[in-house]
Amino acid sequence: MKKLWLWSVTAALAGFLFGFDTVVISGADKQLQALWNSSDSFHGIVVIGIALWGTVIGALLGGFPTDRFGRKKTLIGIGILYTVSAIGSAVAGDPITFAVFRFLGGLGVGASTIAAPAYISEIAPAKDRGKLVGLYQFNIVFGILIAFFSNYLLSGIGENAWRWMVGVEAIPALIYTLLAFSIPQSPRWLLSKGKQEEGRRLLGVVSPGQDLDTLMNEINKENSENPKGESIFMKKYRFPLILAFLIAFFNQFSGINAFLYYAPRILEEAGLGASTALLSSIGIGVTNMVFTLIGINLIDRMGRRQLMYIGSAGYIVSLSLVACAFFFGWEGLSVAFFLFIFIAAHAIGQGTVIWVYISEIFPNHLRGSGQSFGSSVHWVLAAVIPSMIPLLFGSIGAGPVFAFFAFMMVLQLLFVAFMMPETKGISLEALSAKLLGSRSRTQ
Repeated sequence: MKKLWLWSVTAALAGFLFGFDTVVISGADKQLQALWNSSDSFHGIVVIGIALWGTVIGALLGGFPTDRFGRKKTLIGIGILYTVSAIGSAVAGDPITFAVFRFLGGLGVGASTIAAPAYISEIAPAKDRGKLVGLYQFNIVFGILIAFFSNYLLSGIGENAWRWMVGVEAIPALIYTLLAFSIPQSPRWLLSKGKQEEGRRLLGVVSPGQDLDTLMNEINKENSENPKGESIFMKKYRFPLILAFLIAFFNQFSGINAFLYYAPRILEEAGLGASTALLSSIGIGVTNMVFTLIGINLIDRMGRRQLMYIGSAGYIVSLSLVACAFFFGWEGLSVAFFLFIFIAAHAIGQGTVIWVYISEIFPNHLRGSGQSFGSSVHWVLAAVIPSMIPLLFGSIGAGPVFAFFAFMMVLQLLFVAFMMPETKGISLEALSAKLLGSRSRTQ
C-alpha cells in the first residue's frame, strides 16, 4: 500500500506543476509588458494567452501518447516539457521566444490532465480510487498557492525578478521528472497491450488481497470484447462520451475559471478596495485548498454524485446571492463572503470530482482518448469563457453574468439527479460494462 501511495503521489505531482505553471505568470505580468513595451492585445494574446492555447492543444493531442506509449512515458515527457519551459522562459530575451517556451509548458498542463488521472485510476483499488485520483486536484490547488507565495517572495529582488519567478518552476519540474522514472507502467495498460506476465506481476502489487485470476479475467475479457482500432465516438460509447462532455461543460459554466482569473476585478467592482480585493483573492486560494481536502476525504465514502449534489446546491445559492448583490447594490464584503461559499462549493464538488470521474468512465483501451476528449472540452471552454468576462461586465454588467451561471448550475443539478451514474467502489471493468449497458438511455 505504501508503494501505491508513493506512485499515486508522484503522478499527482504533475498537478502541482499544472497549478504552479498556470498561476506563476501573474507575478511577472506587468513587468514583462513594461520590459518589452508590448501593446495590450499582443501581451494578452501572445505573451500571456499562448500557454492557455498550448494547454488546449496538449489536451487535444495528449490521448495519443498516453494510449500509444503508456501512462508512465507520457508522464516523464510532461516533466521534461515543464522543465524545458521553465528554463527557456527564464532566459528568453524577447517576447516571441518567451511565448514559445510558455507554449511548451501549456502542452504539459493539457497532457497532464489526461495521463496523471488515467494512471492513478488504473493502479488504485476501487475503494480508494476517488481519494487517490483526487490527489491530482489537491496538487493543482496546492501548486497555485505555492506559485502565489513564490511570486511574493521573489517580487522585490530587482528588475530580473520575473526571470526567477518563471524559472524557479524548473526545480520541482526536474524533481518530478526524476521521480516519474521510478514509477511502473500501469498494469491495465500493459494487459491492453498483451504484456500478460508483467501486467499480472504489477496487478498483484497494486491489488493486494484480491483474487488475481478473477481480476485478470475481468480485464482480459474487457480487452477482448473491445478490439483495437475502436474510437470513443463509436455508437456503443455514446453514453460515457456524453457524461464526459457534460461534466466538463458544467465545470466551466459554473464560472469558476472566469472568477479565478478575475477575482480582484470582481471584488473591486463589488466595492472593495484594490488591496482588500487582493487579500481576499489569497483567502480564496486557501479556501479552495481546504475544501478540496475535505472533498478528497469524502469522495470514496459519500460517492461522486453526493458531492456533486452538495456542490450544485452551493453553486446555486452562492451565485444567486452574488447576482442579487450586484443587482441590488449590497456591500462589498457580502459579495466576498458569497464568493467564498462559491469556491467552497466548487472545491468540494466539481473540483474534486471532475478528473476522478472522467478517468473512470471509459474502458481501459480508450481511457487516454476519453480523458483527452473530456479535458479538451474543459480547456476550450476555459479559454473562451474567461476571455468574454471583461466584455460582458462592461456591456450587461456583473449581475446578469452571475445569474446566468446560477441558471447553468440548476441544469447541472438536473444532470446529476437524472443522468449521472455513481462510480464509487466499482472496479473499472465492472463500471465499463455497466455504462455500456446503460447506453440505451441515450438512444
